Amino acid sequence: MTAAERIGREPVQKPGKSKQDYGTPWELIRAIEARFGKLTIDLAATAENRKCERFISPDDNAFLYSWHDLIGDGIGWLNPPFENIGPWVHKCASCGSSVILLTPASVGSMWFASYVEGSPVIGLRPRLTFEGCKDPYPKDCMLSLFGPVGAGLPLLSTWRWR
Repeated sequence: MTAAERIGREPVQKPGKSKQDYGTPWELIRAIEARFGKLTIDLAATAENRKCERFISPDDNAFLYSWHDLIGDGIGWLNPPFENIGPWVHKCASCGSSVILLTPASVGSMWFASYVEGSPVIGLRPRLTFEGCKDPYPKDCMLSLFGPVGAGLPLLSTWRWR
């Protein structure tokens, strides 16, 4: 592979090597709702880890739905599988509705440059401990805000959510 071919390549992930459906800590969800308003639909969840009464499960395939129609005037919540974030972020950026997206703070990634840059981003402090884990996630995480929920916010800030 030439140097030109390596430019912009994402790090190689190891699909199937790590659990991808850890639940977001309820403490963070309560803090988000206190700051931004009630979350109305969880866009990628299982019955066990959902954060809203309404949710889209892996069996439902979130990519087959119009998120704009599902979210309406509400706020969509998304903690996607971290192994392949790009398609999820693209859907957030193109749906035209309010979505709050939780991801690793991967500001050097292609998905960030393509779909998040220019939207409000909030770095989270302290690091998250996902449901079912005893230790904090080993990377910093961030919230990206799409649509009206991010209106008027600075493009980059940090939040001591706890």
